Amino acid sequence: MSTSNFKIKLKLKHSLIVFISLFLSSGNLLAQDSLTLTQALNYAIKNSEVLEKARLDILGGKHKVAEVKAGALPQIDVTSTLTYNLLVQQFILPAEFMGGNPGEFISVKAGQSWGALTQVQLNQELFNQSVFTGLKAAKSSEEYYRLAAELSEENVLQQVAANYYQVIINREQLKVIDANLERTEKLLTMVTSQYDLGLAKKIDLDRVKVNKSNLLSQKQQLETTVNQQKNLLKYYMGMPIQEEISLPQDAVQQLENEALQLHNDGFNLERLAQYKVLKSQETLLQHQRKANIAEYYPSLSLGANYMLNSQSNRFDLYSSKALNYDMSAVTLTLKVPIFDGFGRRSRVRLANVELQKVNQDIRNTSNSLKMAYNNATNQIKNSLTTIKTQEENKRLAEEVFYSTQNNYQNGLASLTDLLTSETDLVAAQNSYNEALLNYKVAEIELIKSNGNIKSLLTE
Repeated sequence: MSTSNFKIKLKLKHSLIVFISLFLSSGNLLAQDSLTLTQALNYAIKNSEVLEKARLDILGGKHKVAEVKAGALPQIDVTSTLTYNLLVQQFILPAEFMGGNPGEFISVKAGQSWGALTQVQLNQELFNQSVFTGLKAAKSSEEYYRLAAELSEENVLQQVAANYYQVIINREQLKVIDANLERTEKLLTMVTSQYDLGLAKKIDLDRVKVNKSNLLSQKQQLETTVNQQKNLLKYYMGMPIQEEISLPQDAVQQLENEALQLHNDGFNLERLAQYKVLKSQETLLQHQRKANIAEYYPSLSLGANYMLNSQSNRFDLYSSKALNYDMSAVTLTLKVPIFDGFGRRSRVRLANVELQKVNQDIRNTSNSLKMAYNNATNQIKNSLTTIKTQEENKRLAEEVFYSTQNNYQNGLASLTDLLTSETDLVAAQNSYNEALLNYKVAEIELIKSNGNIKSLLTE
């Protein structure tokens, strides 16, 4: 072998290695571009519009707490008033006060043309049970919004997961139609050749054409459904609709492996977000009721004020020529509620009604959550049984189809038998895929009813 030939082969070998490396790396990039369930869920947590609103509710709850706290802090106000008297008020006095004759009266101006009053007021609640109870209610409302956001997260996770699997299953059904179309194309070619040779009837050829046309129509409808479900998935995730997503190609195989295992951590009502939200609402209403009752209690407040008064016939109120004087006072105010037309009583009774309503909601929700858990558990068991049954049906349908196909090619079976066995095969494959979907939906519901749906974020 010459040196030049050896160098050429070496270069070709190096180019082949580079090509294979690039091919494999591009495959890895494609795999990385596939959106896993965990990635979809974490994306939803960060970008969902529903959760963004829930986070704003939490922020609003914090501001409400700060607002209520302000009622227990000192209140300081500064007021400044400028007055111009178009006609200065006058007092009528006996003239003898000013050295006049007894029995006569004179008018005296009671002020200046210009006046200014600046006042600083301070007020501090020393005892106001309504305000102090309101502080507890405000803190409870902050906890309520936090739990409500947690419940919203769980609902979004359930919606994203369910739609994620729906897209996967429908995409798998699309593969079933594509495989069926491929077989129908081959069958159409075979029957057309047989018809040209006079070995097949025109009605047989037409039946195959109709079958192909129906499959194309089904494919188009299913492609539309898959695109719509992808858009719905992106909507729940908070992803722009125009953005493209790709799901793993081996997702169905993963579903088959997961369906062999059943995880059940048991039912615990106390850790469910929906239940905790209602209990938090109950606490909030209890504080509200106490705040209404506290309106019957006396309140005590401390006040202080300082005033500076300036008067002048010209607009030189704060000069040395103006008349300036100040005053200051400290007050202690005790307010004892006596009668308000039964307004307080009505508010307390209304709070009692609201508390009874939320207690009823707690009982109803508790029963509903227990029912959902039991239904999900039963559905899981039924789905596992159905998966095994449909898997066996799919295997048998495949055997029947390939056997019938072989017999048809050898003239031992009719076209009707072949088309029927193919229809049965497609139905068995779709039923199996539906069983997988029903299992995953039930599993998601079971995980949520366990209070563990956030575990999907790390799987």
